[in-house]
Amino acid sequence: MAANTFGVAFRVTTWGESHGPALGAVVDGCPPGLALDEHDVQEWLNRRRPGRAPSASPRREDDQVEILSGVFEGKTTGTPIALLIRNRDAASHDYEDLRDVFRPGHGDFAYMQKYGIRDHRGGGRASGRETAARVAAGAVAAKVLAPAGIRVFAFTRELGGIAATDIRPGEMDRNDLRCPDPKAAEQMASRLEEAREGGDSLGGVVEIIVQGCPPGLGEPVFDKLDADLAKALMSIGTVKGVEIGAGFEAARMKGSQSNDTLGPDGFGSNRAGGILAGISTGQDIVLRAACKPIPSIGREQQTVDVFGKPVVLAVRGRHDVCVIPRILPVCEAMVSIVLADHLLRQRAVGR
Repeated sequence: MAANTFGVAFRVTTWGESHGPALGAVVDGCPPGLALDEHDVQEWLNRRRPGRAPSASPRREDDQVEILSGVFEGKTTGTPIALLIRNRDAASHDYEDLRDVFRPGHGDFAYMQKYGIRDHRGGGRASGRETAARVAAGAVAAKVLAPAGIRVFAFTRELGGIAATDIRPGEMDRNDLRCPDPKAAEQMASRLEEAREGGDSLGGVVEIIVQGCPPGLGEPVFDKLDADLAKALMSIGTVKGVEIGAGFEAARMKGSQSNDTLGPDGFGSNRAGGILAGISTGQDIVLRAACKPIPSIGREQQTVDVFGKPVVLAVRGRHDVCVIPRILPVCEAMVSIVLADHLLRQRAVGR
């Protein structure tokens, strides 16, 4: 299986499966001399850890990270940083019924078509648990970004068809969904509970904001900053769409409506989402990721087994009702990895 590495100057490789002994990441290209210890990475992993909300998987993983290399006496050395997260609460027997059955909406069918073999215990590399390794690597990327004054944060823009419209940034830390609209947050929580009781799942939209990004990040042709950001977010298994700035709404505007006018004090608006011609402008970068519902649901659905025989399937096991809010640090991590990569590439240019 190729293509497990992402980035050019700041390269992240993830490895491991949901029900193997461990998973992790190797970060290559991190500059030396940055303060980094396991506590720094653990703070990120704790935000993604399962079992912390009623709608989350009850799988009890402590997700304790071990730094195996690349750090000496609390400082990065410039050598590859190996990050290890052991799987301690895998219940593989829960998946025995799926050994010969394809789950609707899951990667089971596509993996079998591609490789002729698949790991039915949670989906192997297709499992959302792979994203724990990305989050660990994202914590390292954030260390690269912090001295440059770059901050990345994500919040819940929409869940189960309920949108946050009354945005109050101070409210994000006051609910489990990290939604800045308190009224919408209550409605989202109720919608989640309804879905859980009905054996179903929900999708949603994550918004990611980058503050303090300097102008000039991104390459002008194939490695445009928006192209790499979209690829990074779309590489998360549940993400089915990415918008930057006005996104799809821009297609319905006239040029006079879409353009961000310029004046002596800068831009008059930010419909471009902080990126023009694939290069950061210095404005906030604004992205939204559309997440599909979790495919593993308790309601009965029609499918087939590996022999093509029809089967009615209700998935057992421990699954989230929605990827939100656990996906928020995953989106932050992938955006941070892209920005760290382009920041180091820009420094190589010498400006």
